[in-house]
Amino acid sequence: MTETVDAVVIGAGQAGPSLAVRLAEAGLRVVLIEKERLGGTCVNNGCIPTKTLVASARVAHVARDAARFGIGTGAVSVDLAAVKARKAAVVQQSRDGLAAWIGGTKTLELVIGEGRFVGPRMVAVGGRVFEAPLVVINTGGTPVRPAWPELTPSRLLTNIEMMELDRLPRRLIVVGGSYIGLEFAQMYRRFGAEVVVLEGADRIIAREDADVSAAVQAMLEAEGVVVHAGCREIAPADRGEGVVVRWQDASGAREVEGDLVLASVGRRPNVAALGLDAAGVALDGRGFIAVDGRLRTSAEGVYALGDVNGRGAFTHTSYNDYEILAGNLIDGEDRDIDHRLFGYALFTDPPLARVGMSDRDALASGKTVLRAELPMARVGRARERGETAGFMRVLVDAETERFLGVTLFGIEADEVLHQFILAMDAGVGFRAMMRAVPVHPTVSELIPTLLGRLRPMGEMAG
Repeated sequence: MTETVDAVVIGAGQAGPSLAVRLAEAGLRVVLIEKERLGGTCVNNGCIPTKTLVASARVAHVARDAARFGIGTGAVSVDLAAVKARKAAVVQQSRDGLAAWIGGTKTLELVIGEGRFVGPRMVAVGGRVFEAPLVVINTGGTPVRPAWPELTPSRLLTNIEMMELDRLPRRLIVVGGSYIGLEFAQMYRRFGAEVVVLEGADRIIAREDADVSAAVQAMLEAEGVVVHAGCREIAPADRGEGVVVRWQDASGAREVEGDLVLASVGRRPNVAALGLDAAGVALDGRGFIAVDGRLRTSAEGVYALGDVNGRGAFTHTSYNDYEILAGNLIDGEDRDIDHRLFGYALFTDPPLARVGMSDRDALASGKTVLRAELPMARVGRARERGETAGFMRVLVDAETERFLGVTLFGIEADEVLHQFILAMDAGVGFRAMMRAVPVHPTVSELIPTLLGRLRPMGEMAG
C-alpha cells in the first residue's frame, strides 16, 4: 500500500536533514531516507574526519619542530590507532547530534534503507512506498575507484578506506595531485610515512594559476613529499608484499615502490540505484542530475541538492543548496544558485583559499584589472609563529573598484578569505576595506597594505 506524505527527502547528507527538519517544522509530514549513516560524506569520510586527522598530523609536525621555538619534546611518535580512535569519536559525536535532532522533530520520520523511484514522485524503501508532491534528492557522491587489475584490491584505497587505517604504511603512493590527494599526502608525511604523489596533469592542482601550483608543491616538497607531474599511463601492480606503480613521463618509463596506493582521481554522483528513469529525472552530460538555478530537476516536484547535482561539490555549497530551496519553498524568497559566489579551500597546512577569478581568468575576461600581491612574510602573526610560506593576492575591476578574485596561500588563509567573500557578496569596493582598521597582530592587518599596492595588471612582476 502506498503511503501519502507531504515530502520525501532521499539522503541524509549536509543538505537533507536540515531541509527535512525545516519542512517538518513548517507543518509538513516528512520522510527522510538514508541508506547507511547520517551525515553523508562530510561527517563520515570527508570534512570532519579528514580535518580531525589533519589536526593530529599538525600536532606531530609542530612537536618535531619544537626545538626551533626553544621547546624540548624528545622523540615524537605517532600512534595511528589512537589517532583513528580520536577521529572516530569526533565523527560519532556528529552522528549522535544529528540523530537526536532528527528524532526530536515531530512529523519527521527517518527510514533506513536505499530509496528508489518506482514512479513519478513515488519512492520505495524497505518494502514501503511513499508518494509525495515534493521529493528531494541528496544522495551525494562516491570516490572513483580505478580498475587496476594487477593490484590486490586491499592495497588500493580511496579516502574512505584511508580513514580506517590503524597502522602507518612505511611508503604511501598517492595517485592524483588535487585537493583530497594533497591533504592526505601532507597528513601521512607528517605521521611519518614516505609519500610520493603522481599527477597526470602537467602540474598539481591544475585549476589554479601555475605559480600557485608551484608554491603549494614547494611547500610539500620542503616537508619531504615527492611530487611527480605529467605522469601518463599510470599502472599500479603487486610486487612482493607491497606495490609498484609504473608510469611514463617526459623522461621515459618510471616506477616507484610502496606499501599502499591512495587513488584520488575524482568522484562520481550516487545516482545508479535511484531509478531515475521511473521518475523522469534526467542527467547532464557528466552524469550528474541536471538542475536549473532553483534546483529543479526535469521532473515536476523533484529537486536535487548537493554533490549529486554537480553544481558545487563542497559541503558549504550543499548546505547553501538547502538554504536556497528552503527559502524558496517555505519563506517566499526568490533565490537561485546561478549567482552564487564560489569560494573554496585546500586544507593543507598552510591552507590555500580562493574565491572568484584567478590571474588566468582575469586575463581572459577583457576587463581592466588591478592586481596586488604581498608575501606572508610581511605578516607579523606569520613571523611570530614561524610560518611565513605563501602570499596574498587580490584582483579588482578598475572601473567598479569591486573585487574580482582573491588567492590566499598561507597561515589562516581559510579564515581571512571570508572578509573578501563578504565584501564581494555585498558589492563593497576595495577602498572600504583599505580604510578599515584591523586588529594587530593578525593576518588580516596586511589587507589594507595589500590593497594600497593595487596596480594595473601587467605592470607587476607578480
